[in-house]
Amino acid sequence: MRTHREVRLAARPSPGTPLTDDLFEIAEVPTPSPEPGRLLVRTKVMSVAAVMRTLMDETTDVPMRPFALGEPLYGPAIGEVVAAPGTGFAPGDLVQHDLGWREFALLGPSDAQRVDPDLLPDPAAYLSQGPTAWMGVTRGAEVSPGDTVFVTGAAGGVGSLAGQAARLRGARRVIGSVGSQRKADILREELGYDAVVLRGAGPIEEQLRAAAPEGVDAVIDTVGGEQLQASIAVANRGARIGLVGALGAQLTEAGTPATAIDTFSLLTRGITLRGTVLHADHLDLIPEWHHQFGAGLRDGTLTFPHSRLHGLDNAPRALRELIEGHHVGAVLVEL
Repeated sequence: MRTHREVRLAARPSPGTPLTDDLFEIAEVPTPSPEPGRLLVRTKVMSVAAVMRTLMDETTDVPMRPFALGEPLYGPAIGEVVAAPGTGFAPGDLVQHDLGWREFALLGPSDAQRVDPDLLPDPAAYLSQGPTAWMGVTRGAEVSPGDTVFVTGAAGGVGSLAGQAARLRGARRVIGSVGSQRKADILREELGYDAVVLRGAGPIEEQLRAAAPEGVDAVIDTVGGEQLQASIAVANRGARIGLVGALGAQLTEAGTPATAIDTFSLLTRGITLRGTVLHADHLDLIPEWHHQFGAGLRDGTLTFPHSRLHGLDNAPRALRELIEGHHVGAVLVEL
């Protein structure tokens, strides 16, 4: 193909305003030809994530480069190698890379990770946020058999798998927080949650105490804010709280006050509050999760909650709907 399409950042959103279509531009550009030592990859499926809203700002507090005005966005994708002279890859190989938001990507060999199509029943499952969920469960909150576990943002890409991962570790009771009754029903009926805290239905701490009258032993927190504060208030002595995200700060208007932490409770009750970042310290968990995930998907002990939109034109819509909370689990775009 002589040309292909890519999604560019046309303008930066104002703080606290919703995403709109005019912030994005779909451009038709020449399809590159790979010189020796480079791969040309046709994108098959890409994912969107809440952090992409943060990267649309000119400066961010996350350790990732902001999207550049007039340039294509980037993000996780699975693609098929079209040409790869002198790289060790072959046409037809499936690879994972970080240059989504375009129909073709030109990559160096170190920027493409070969994926095994037989390990996971659906190659798109390589784009799950399961490694982050597994990190939060195993190394952040150190979930143990018999624990009562609270997962914040439980309908998201991380939370929808964290509850399932906690069950694998022997959790006795799993509680999640969501923003709608529809999602609460899905958590209970499809994702194995025992109880749900519904944002907007009353103080989070009161709801969590009712759902966990004996307290919580482990927390996987993707949100922060009131939900983290409630977690500390209801935590048992020796509880472990794993911080794996900060959606409350990323998706609210600039200037939102920082979360007040009850350090006295942490001290007197021996509560551990641990921040964990997958790509900084826990890369070894990625293949571990993929093997666990593949086995679980095949024997029915795990599911992959996700939504799929079709066509590059729908990539901006996918991100907008993710931010607005329309979906459960991962949000993917199939090209």
